[in-house]
Amino acid sequence: MSDQPVLHVKGRVLAGPEDVRDELWVVGGRISYDRPAAARDVRTVEGWALPGLVDAHCHVGLGAGGPVDADTAEKQALTDRETGTLLIRDAGSPSDTRWIDGRDDLPKIIRAGRHIARTRRYMRNYAHEIEPDELVAYVAQEARRGDGWVKLVGDWIDRDLGDLSACWPREAVEAAIAEAHRLGARVTAHCFAESSLRDLVEAGIDCIEHATGLTDDLVPLFAERGVAIVPTLVNIATFPDLAAGGERRYPRWSAHMRRLHERRYDTVRGAHDAGIPVYVGTDAGGSLAHGLVAAEVAELVTAGLSPVAALSATSWGARAWLGRPGLEEGAPADLVVYESDPRADVRVLAAPRRVVLNGRIVE
Repeated sequence: MSDQPVLHVKGRVLAGPEDVRDELWVVGGRISYDRPAAARDVRTVEGWALPGLVDAHCHVGLGAGGPVDADTAEKQALTDRETGTLLIRDAGSPSDTRWIDGRDDLPKIIRAGRHIARTRRYMRNYAHEIEPDELVAYVAQEARRGDGWVKLVGDWIDRDLGDLSACWPREAVEAAIAEAHRLGARVTAHCFAESSLRDLVEAGIDCIEHATGLTDDLVPLFAERGVAIVPTLVNIATFPDLAAGGERRYPRWSAHMRRLHERRYDTVRGAHDAGIPVYVGTDAGGSLAHGLVAAEVAELVTAGLSPVAALSATSWGARAWLGRPGLEEGAPADLVVYESDPRADVRVLAAPRRVVLNGRIVE
């Protein structure tokens, strides 16, 4: 028996959308559904328990101007932890955050390496900025550095065109995605607009971030290929302000951004209804605050997902998609306890009663 106190979680344990149990035990930092025979030091927590929440598009170690120091990255991770986010897919960061892996009080991170962007086609100090003939080599490099993901910038504003446009020719992304898959990594891409999506999906991409440019004619292709989307609706909410700021210099781009924003809920609802996997991501880091996972879940419900579907997008379904366990026998005890049933009202996610990470109560 570990010298770590035994934790008894009782009330309602949401091991799955319909798999509701009365209690679980945490022994030695791991989940058990059998009462330990020799437990002496037992602490009881009551409420509704969910697996630790997932933010599948987050940037720890990234600030508005690029990489941040370790103290700032720690604060970012702690802010996410306070809201119950215990698993992060870091969708691109220029900082080395491997030191977080040695901290059992900070969320677990699945890294996608550093963004890979076209030269002068992304925010400064964020990405490797390269040309198409270098794409395969850089994808291979980041596949080896990351934790099974690579992040491309699929489109960005073309200043000569004055609007969003695709960053990479078809043959370049085909070769790059094939190389990532050969190395055992999945590939995702930042895409606001419509123009890059068909080439990326037909080239074998695994996920699209934001996906505001998803149109009715592309939905069947996404669904057939099983390409997931991470809409980051809390970030898309900023599009009108971005459009206003760029309207004088880039009126076409501004108008395009407003259209993408106006149809955002229809886009997400249509994708979900067609069977496209949808997952929660906040795009925290850069200009957006950390700790917004509850707001993103609420946005998915506003878009038309059921509360259970929106919860799955940040818990059971998201963890399965990322290959990490939930509230399973023997799994690391990463869970969040709430006052009431989050399936009835997802707004309860904004106020966790207790956060348990690696078997210890941290909040």
